Amino acid sequence: MEAFTISSSEKEGTADIKKAVIRFVKKPLVYHLVFWIGYFLFNTLRWGSYFDDYWYSLRSNLVEFPIHIILVYINLYYLLPRYIPNRLPKYLVLLFFAILVMSLVRIVLNYQFVTTEVWRESVIKEQSLFGFNYIIAVFIGELYVVGLTTAIKLIIDWVRTQRRARELERRNHETELSFLRSQVQPHFFFNTLNNLYSLTLDKSDKAPETVLKLSDLMSYVIYKGKNNKVSLPEEVTHIQNYIDLERLRYGDNLIAEINISGNIQGKFIPPLILMPFVENSFKHGANYKNGAIPISINLSLNGNVLYFKVKNSKGRSKSSHEQSSNSGIGIQNTLRRLELLYDKNFNLDIIEDERTYQISLKITLDED
Repeated sequence: MEAFTISSSEKEGTADIKKAVIRFVKKPLVYHLVFWIGYFLFNTLRWGSYFDDYWYSLRSNLVEFPIHIILVYINLYYLLPRYIPNRLPKYLVLLFFAILVMSLVRIVLNYQFVTTEVWRESVIKEQSLFGFNYIIAVFIGELYVVGLTTAIKLIIDWVRTQRRARELERRNHETELSFLRSQVQPHFFFNTLNNLYSLTLDKSDKAPETVLKLSDLMSYVIYKGKNNKVSLPEEVTHIQNYIDLERLRYGDNLIAEINISGNIQGKFIPPLILMPFVENSFKHGANYKNGAIPISINLSLNGNVLYFKVKNSKGRSKSSHEQSSNSGIGIQNTLRRLELLYDKNFNLDIIEDERTYQISLKITLDED
């Protein structure tokens, strides 16, 4: 049996044809032609079946449809944009007279080119050409066409408006997230460089090791921080590097470890979403009166739900202004990022008293 294969060039040619067809079909002119042709055929068959005279129905629709089309496009592309919604009364008056005039034109053209039998579908014979009931019937017929096309136009415009609004909201969210991430990076480096500065002032032997650790942290923030998602193990490693860097500064006084429970493999998280809470714990606890700096960091997973808790003992009491200054932009930005990324599908509790400061975060992670 002979086997048939399709070359890559043939596949590309087929894809190009499909794209060309899609572009053609999406053109407004095609939409309009399909609508009017479909409506014309439907109307011709409907009235042809009603009168049992398809030739009469065809001739009648050939006369009437140009009138429908003129009236519809006057309404959709002149009256509606010009007078709705601010000048509704004038719109209704103009639309009424437009339909009335086109109805009278339709009556005359039908009489001249189709049949001299006035109002053929009426049960009452020998009607006057411009009889009131006949004019009302034709007027309602034209009003039906205008109403149908207006409804279609308004629905299409509403769908497009909703789509644009969602796209604008998405772009605004992306812009704001990008802005917030750009604030996280200098904020983080500012704190870390302050630590390095204090070591260089003391001419500490830990300064070179600190520079290497800082290099790893900068690499993560610059190259991973711009991604939408990173693996949870990478984020945990980043936090551990930060703690190691702080341990170089505080030595044995720092009592901080990450306690992990559950399987963190195959889970993904927005980068740097946990880091501000860890940084904040050092801000609050760095001046603990007993010298030690006890910080508890717990990360647990139940399926793809992450529970993240950070608790630290607080240092000396500070004024509300100092506390507000020390809070910085990190926590505020993180909260805003959580709102943008997870909407209301996250829980963040901050518990603070005279001795301790604790945050508890619950979010759902993406899985590989």
